[in-house]
Amino acid sequence: MRKWIFGLCVGLVASAALADGVENKWRLEFSGNAESAGRIVLELAPAVGEPIRATVDVANGRSENGVARAVRDALQAQAGSRYDIEVDDGEDVLVKKHDGERDFVVTIVENSVRGVKIEADAE
Repeated sequence: MRKWIFGLCVGLVASAALADGVENKWRLEFSGNAESAGRIVLELAPAVGEPIRATVDVANGRSENGVARAVRDALQAQAGSRYDIEVDDGEDVLVKKHDGERDFVVTIVENSVRGVKIEADAE
């Protein structure tokens, strides 16, 4: 019984933390060119519902603009019509929910590409 109560408390704390960080629009800022091949994994998690996860394989030598375009394409393929995803200023990716969708959090799950930095900011 104690484990069940503990699990419930942990779940409630995690839900409250997620609800505090949700927004309707996010900017992913990419800087630096790929100095190695690697993988970027991003997750879009609505306040309630199933998260969307996108994986991008990045080739060595790819520019920050090329990485941003690849991430946009991968996110759009997974998100379908739930989010509007576009490249801004060449190296930024904007992710905005469509009407009727819940606010969400963007998480950088993995970035194994040397030289590429990603910053996620709510707008």
